[in-house]
Amino acid sequence: MDPARWAAFELQRVVAEQDAYANLVWPGILARNRLAGRDAAFATELGYGALRWQGRHDAVLAACVDRGLESLDPAVLDVLRLGVHQLHEMRVGDHAAVGQSVDLARRAAGSGAAGLVNAVLRRVARGGGASDWIAELVAAGAVPDAAADPAGHLAVAASHPRWIVAALHDALASSVPGRTWEDTRALALADNAPAGITLVARTMSRDALLDRVAQQGIRAQPGAWSPRAVRVSAVSPAAIPEVATGAAGVQDEGSQLVALALAGAALDGRDERWLDMCAGPGGKAALLADEVAGRGGVLTAVEPHAHRADLVRAALRPVRGRHEVVVADALDAPLQSGFDRVLVDAPCTGLGALRRRPESRWRRSAGDLAALTALQRRLLARAIELTRPGGVVLYATCSPHLAETDAVLGAVRNGHVEALTATGGIPDSALTVEGHLRTWPHLHDTDGMFAALIRRS
Repeated sequence: MDPARWAAFELQRVVAEQDAYANLVWPGILARNRLAGRDAAFATELGYGALRWQGRHDAVLAACVDRGLESLDPAVLDVLRLGVHQLHEMRVGDHAAVGQSVDLARRAAGSGAAGLVNAVLRRVARGGGASDWIAELVAAGAVPDAAADPAGHLAVAASHPRWIVAALHDALASSVPGRTWEDTRALALADNAPAGITLVARTMSRDALLDRVAQQGIRAQPGAWSPRAVRVSAVSPAAIPEVATGAAGVQDEGSQLVALALAGAALDGRDERWLDMCAGPGGKAALLADEVAGRGGVLTAVEPHAHRADLVRAALRPVRGRHEVVVADALDAPLQSGFDRVLVDAPCTGLGALRRRPESRWRRSAGDLAALTALQRRLLARAIELTRPGGVVLYATCSPHLAETDAVLGAVRNGHVEALTATGGIPDSALTVEGHLRTWPHLHDTDGMFAALIRRS
């Protein structure tokens, strides 16, 4: 049994059975199967890719299995998905993809399952590539035609739940003039591409970080947007000494821009008390702490979960100055009002980070929005309450959904929404006509971040 394929299978099972996050369990799976280098890269592409493309793979499999997919042993269905992924998205020959999947099925579920997997995947292979299958499914009426129902078509062809496709399209159309369904398709496909590794210089300059990683033989280049960002080639970040010590961290450029947008906003008067209301796991807090320390101030970071508060403390430890971590719910934490700058990086659907969290698109539903948006509005109202008159609040989400962004801003009281400017490295292309920050995976090669500035009345 190929250990790389077995590791990818383990990932599917752990994610499904334990409701686990792929990025948290994957390092342990790789270690348990003793995978490194090219084998680990193959396993990662297969395991994560099968999760991302699950919707399209299931549409193809439904046409090749003589009963409903829900009636299959879940382990066998995962083997089939891995097999289809090798046939349609990886440079694996038909014979190897089918043969290895049969071996995998035999180990996972017995000889009867191996026969089923062999028959089904041979049929998939005879049907050609993914585009051939989509065309066949459209002709058979199993998948909507792109012209008649673009959202329904993309839901299968780009492997996103239909409600997410519609939400992405609405957000694009609202913030980027002239966008079409082809742009929505490009965004959805970008969600299915692995995200690169971006470092953030925390307690050192970006140039110094570039020099250090170059000395370690790691290919690196400056980030495209954030003045603190360094993009590196495929490498384990934990192996970089600067990351291990906390002088640098791993942080998407879009996330860096959110923190820098708050730090760079114009402010009259005192500028020494900053607050991060939803601080875990600490990436934005570390950036803010370094920025405020340079102005002689301090950061208060609030996080309700003790284990995530520990991560915040670890992120802040190397940063100059003395900063406070409060383990509490920001809605009722015993905080003294009068902060100069406040960040609300609110809990959200995470639709802007689908490329990093391959399983999350299948876990979220449109029904989650009501509770999340209610929480987002309460957090924003609390943030404004804790800010001094004339101070600023930055409301941010890693979701482009209009209900979590524009609609929340529409509920602002005791403050007014202002336009951000191209400060802190914010690119003009990431500023909407209203002056809000929006980054997109397909346009900026970052997570899909949103941020808006509110000044306390």
